[in-house]
Amino acid sequence: MPGLDETRVGRVDLRLLRAAVEASGEAILITSAELDEPGPRIEYANPAFSRMTGYEFDEVVGRSPRLLQGPETDRATLVRVRAALEAGEAVRDEVLNYRKDGSTYRVEWVITPVCDGDGRIAHWVSTQRDVTERRAYEDRQALMVRELHHRVKNTLATVQAVLNATVRSSLTIPEFTRALSGRIASLARTHALITEDVAQAASFDGLLRAELSPYDERGRLSLDGPRVALPSEAAVPVGMALHELTTNALRHGSLADPNGRLQVTWWVEEGSAGRALRWDWTEHDGPPAPYPTREGFGHRLLNKVLATQTGAEVDVDFAADGLRVSVRMPLPPSHP
Repeated sequence: MPGLDETRVGRVDLRLLRAAVEASGEAILITSAELDEPGPRIEYANPAFSRMTGYEFDEVVGRSPRLLQGPETDRATLVRVRAALEAGEAVRDEVLNYRKDGSTYRVEWVITPVCDGDGRIAHWVSTQRDVTERRAYEDRQALMVRELHHRVKNTLATVQAVLNATVRSSLTIPEFTRALSGRIASLARTHALITEDVAQAASFDGLLRAELSPYDERGRLSLDGPRVALPSEAAVPVGMALHELTTNALRHGSLADPNGRLQVTWWVEEGSAGRALRWDWTEHDGPPAPYPTREGFGHRLLNKVLATQTGAEVDVDFAADGLRVSVRMPLPPSHP
């Protein structure tokens, strides 16, 4: 009989529908229609809901989905969702929820009304997806884009300052060209180190070796210290300072003499004022380091730029057998 066939087909469809819902990777919740407390009441939750929230079906049946909300759940979002539901509209939104163990997760939900034969809303069906990892990734991406914009803006300002300072400190066009090219190349190396790092930082030893590695011959260089990460705003002036010291050593200091040696040591200092990076640049067996007759770019960079941008304390000693530079630079608490 046609009626029996239709009933049998309907039962098969219901079994298939239930199997699909139970196997779904997305959490599915069915509640009663009333919106005022203590409703809506949960009438069904699939296994994916239990995996996402930590609540078994027996623990939530008859209770309101409000049990998933907590102190950090955005009330404005809940008000917006409530208004849409009161208007009988399907709604899609995202909110912070709480699992059974108290941990938080971001959930994206789509809530759809189900009407009875008279057209009245009888239930709400909610499909829910944990988007915590996706949201964290998107937030990291947005942060990196903002950091990139900020860094590009600062870099352009730095390039302009370097250009102006190089013009003032250069006596000839060839000297200007050589100095500017070297400083721009140094900035590029520093930014490459920062960009390659997930935390957008550069290590002090990475900056140091980027400048000095091409001149590490016959054991003339001694570089000793732990890995210390510097945030981008500190790495740029430190990289510039190390470039100027290297250039000076090659042209006038220990690296200009075949018997000259350079020793750089660094360590992290713990004190009442906080943590600080200490580093000593010591040149040996090179020509005497005469006190400059005019303030060049490197001298100004150490004594003004480095101190202003990083809060560093800089001590420069023009010793008989080479330059001595001692720096104490505060470290942000979040950087080891």
